[in-house]
Amino acid sequence: MNGVLVIDKPARLTSHDVVNRVRRILGQRSVGHLGTLDPLATGVLPLVTGSLTRLAQFYTASEKTYEGVIRFGFATDTYDSEGEATGPAQPVSLTLPQIEEVAARFRGVIEQIPPPFSAKKIQGVPAYKLARKKKDVALEPVRVEIKQFEILAVDEDRVSFRAQASSGTYMRSVAHDMGQQLGCGAHLQSLRRTAVAEFKIADAHTLDQLSEAAAKGSADDLFIHPRRLLPQLPAVTADEPTAAAIRSGRAVNLPELSRARQVKVFYGQRELIAIATRVAGTLFHPKIVLCGADTPFDNLRASSARRF
Repeated sequence: MNGVLVIDKPARLTSHDVVNRVRRILGQRSVGHLGTLDPLATGVLPLVTGSLTRLAQFYTASEKTYEGVIRFGFATDTYDSEGEATGPAQPVSLTLPQIEEVAARFRGVIEQIPPPFSAKKIQGVPAYKLARKKKDVALEPVRVEIKQFEILAVDEDRVSFRAQASSGTYMRSVAHDMGQQLGCGAHLQSLRRTAVAEFKIADAHTLDQLSEAAAKGSADDLFIHPRRLLPQLPAVTADEPTAAAIRSGRAVNLPELSRARQVKVFYGQRELIAIATRVAGTLFHPKIVLCGADTPFDNLRASSARRF
């Protein structure tokens, strides 16, 4: 089974937990994901299966969209509601103008320090392993971009928001830093990811829905149509001789796409067989060949996809 499936990740499961469950449901080893979600968070978790795990490299810098709630009044060591409070709670009653003023400072390109409980590495060791042992975690600031940070509602000590951010942005850090700037502490109470690249929450299915579909032999019906993948790349449908050449790794002429740098090549309506790169003129070389059969390389790509 080769394709892209969007799971609505439940809370309390890690992204790797979801990958393992989908492997068992589909009876397939070659499964990876396109961007980690914290255990607390829910929502869009795109999974790639079979030969399409090779597409993971095209999604490493994908933008994400979130909706969530920040609670003010105390900070936690994990920057979210699953951590331990780092100080006593204090009564807070916030106003929309007050929050808007602080939120404006986080829009655009900012320098952000990741949470100590994160997968960022310090001398090869994940920061969360050091944090669990109560060791000092000194992470370097990372440049990220928050394109949208909309305050939806303010209810005393809780603030609802919607955000669109670059890959690598931690909304937990945004919540923590806002609390520091207001001098009252804050943490991320809840978070739901509503989009990753072209994948939306409307495309998502629960693990139970996938399990039920697999039991009926209709799991394929839940997968994203291949023509919707990588919409920024133009598509071409290859005839049989061209498809055969591409499958064997040979360059081919695609005159109808002479101005494109990279293209998606299909055989028929649903079979994505390659991502090809223009060499010169109308000559394209297959950068990635998606043969439709799982290989050891696919398993390696699925493992690397879990780190994104």
